[in-house]
Amino acid sequence: MDRRTFLTTTGAGAAAVSLGSAGGAFAAPRVRPDRSARTADAPMLRKWFQSTYRSIVAMTTDFGLTADKINVRASGRPVPSVQTSPTNIGCGLWSTVAAAGLGVISRDTMHRDLTRTVSAIEKLERAHGFWFNWYDASDGSVLTTWPESGGPVRPFLSSVDNAWLVTGLRIAADADPALRPRIARLLADADWSYYYTPYDPADPVAGPGQLRGGFWPDKPGRGEPTGHHYGALNTEPRMASYLGIADGSLPGDHYWHLFRTLLPGMGQEQEPGGAWVTLDGVRVWQGHYTHRGRKLVPSWGGSMFEALMVPLFVPEPEWSPHSWGTTHDRYVRSQIEHGLDEEKYGYWGFSPASIPEGGYREYGVDAIGMQIEGYNSLGVVTPHASFLALPHARGEAIDNLKALARDFGAYDETYGFRDSVNIRTGHVSDFVLALDQGMIAAALAQQLAPGLLQRPFRTGGFRSRVRPLLQRERFSI
Repeated sequence: MDRRTFLTTTGAGAAAVSLGSAGGAFAAPRVRPDRSARTADAPMLRKWFQSTYRSIVAMTTDFGLTADKINVRASGRPVPSVQTSPTNIGCGLWSTVAAAGLGVISRDTMHRDLTRTVSAIEKLERAHGFWFNWYDASDGSVLTTWPESGGPVRPFLSSVDNAWLVTGLRIAADADPALRPRIARLLADADWSYYYTPYDPADPVAGPGQLRGGFWPDKPGRGEPTGHHYGALNTEPRMASYLGIADGSLPGDHYWHLFRTLLPGMGQEQEPGGAWVTLDGVRVWQGHYTHRGRKLVPSWGGSMFEALMVPLFVPEPEWSPHSWGTTHDRYVRSQIEHGLDEEKYGYWGFSPASIPEGGYREYGVDAIGMQIEGYNSLGVVTPHASFLALPHARGEAIDNLKALARDFGAYDETYGFRDSVNIRTGHVSDFVLALDQGMIAAALAQQLAPGLLQRPFRTGGFRSRVRPLLQRERFSI
């Protein structure tokens, strides 16, 4: 699957969105760093954040949209790619808020940059309240031709990509009260029920109670849907699920209709253990996999960002320490042991990224993904995976990143870590990607100032609707 299709899924927002009062001076959230941030490693983490943020700035066009990627080895100043997506734009928004919250930029600069991006988003063409999957970052026009190949692009409304843009917008509104009315208007028509197929107990295949991957809106009515729903729970589309449950556009029982594993006998990477339980009136298969003696909830392909991008924002381990917190810890341990013990690469961290020699593909640990032909590591280590692991294995993640920088030159003082490294050949990607740099920026912000980007996801419907679900979660691990 190439990058055009891999990031092709969307979620809808509620018709009524409350983002708080618009009064008062704008301000990045002030967060008092806890003891974990006051360590000998904190100055280095801060330096890594600063260089990563410079890459986000370099990818952001004068129009105000963060582009998909830049080639950091290009002669002269790196030129942003033509294309951008809702996910990339969201990454730019939350990285700007993080930079202000950490004191890397001033609040005035934050307000200026957020205002420019929100103004650009207001100009983007939409359908059914959602944003298309690919735009020209320089002027916001919808892409119908892929810039790098000339091939056709059929405009698409992706649930997961829209979720990351809505995430960025909510963070921006929380940080800058002056922008709240404008952002509320942007989100007012984003109704996540657009993607939702209600549960039908008579035919749970046709009516699974899950979100579609998205729609091509060039057909009548709602448009042409993807042939699949997002069924796996431990994957990044659950951010769309959380947003919809929080704003009331999706029912709470949608959460229980997502698969911890596929059912026994359905054909998956391994036959799961587990048991049937009833939660909120829904019969749930609480399945698990076992990897190297540890029980965990698999993702779809076995990559790091499927499991660990969402908790950058939604405090799953805190609200569900014995379920989400435990499986996240074990997932990271499986990634570490795959790289060091199973494959003996000497390095670890596997997640979709640039192919070091050119292109894009998924990397992961096949054994912890449900897909039979899942993502393989192939000797390619992706630095953003180690940053996602920081809350679960801080020392090991930092050591791994230092080794990648020392042994392969994977760290650029100006633009941060390159996107990927082929451990077997020593080839380092020429690119940095907005998605992966955005995850790095968010992960570092969480380490240096815990809670900095999480405030919008600890209040309102997240506190009253999502948190109780996670507190009732009982994985069979």
